Parts: sequence; C-alpha cells; structure tokens
Amino acid sequence: MKKYLFFFVLTLIMAPFSQAQMGRYGMYGPQRSSIPRGPEPTQEKEEPKTAEELVAGEMPKITEALELNDFEQAVVSSVLTKYTQQRIELQILQLPKDKAQEAYEKIAANQEAELKQGLPEEKFEMFMELAENGFKTKKKKKKKKKKDKT
Repeated sequence: MKKYLFFFVLTLIMAPFSQAQMGRYGMYGPQRSSIPRGPEPTQEKEEPKTAEELVAGEMPKITEALELNDFEQAVVSSVLTKYTQQRIELQILQLPKDKAQEAYEKIAANQEAELKQGLPEEKFEMFMELAENGFKTKKKKKKKKKKDKT
C-alpha cells in the first residue's frame, strides 16, 4: 500500500513537469479545426506592364512639364507607346549585346525623328531635356513672402 501511495504522490508531483516537457499541444501535436478552410491565397507573379500601361504612368508628368495640349499629348502618347512596345519586344528576343545596343539606338533615333515631326521645336527640346533627366520634373519652388515687422 505504501508503494502505491508513493507512486501516486510521485505522479502528482511530476505531472506539471511532464506537461512542460510536452508543450501546450500535448503528445498528439496541434489540434486541427474541424471547420473546412477555403483555398489558401497563392502568391501570383506580377505580370510585366504593357507598353500602354508604362506610357500611361509617365504621361501626366510629361504633360505637366511640357504643358501639352490634347493633340500634342495624343501624338507623344502614341509615339512613346509604339517605341516602348518595340523595346519590350527587343528585350524578349534577348539578342547579343552589340546587336541589342544597335537596335536600341535605331529605335531611339526613330522615336526622336517622329517626335520632332509631331511637336513644336521648343516643346521637342524640352522633351529631350526631360528624357535626359529620366522624366523627373523639377518642382517649382514657391517664393516665400517675408513678413514685415512694423
């Protein structure tokens, strides 16, 4: 009888330690819910933007910087879309470096010639400056008025 009492007391004393050893999930691992789940969202690859989307993203900056009217805006948009599409197609072809460089230069020259025909001279020059700066417009600084102390 003393033997059983000894094992019973020993079991009561050791129970919290064994629970700490097992963790909160016990011997059988985490409990699963009986509620069915929907399909888990998969991380989809973001598709590359089309030429139209790329040009549409840049057009507000270009229009604002050059102060284009609707006709000029349509000309610039169509020319940029056309040649951006050609550049994308050239990337897909994965030509050797020297041939790709030659093709990019040819595309740039054609784009420049077409823009020169479609835009007035001063706006064309402004566009070329803007293109050299990576289409980053300079924000116009507001003049601060000094307050007179009288």
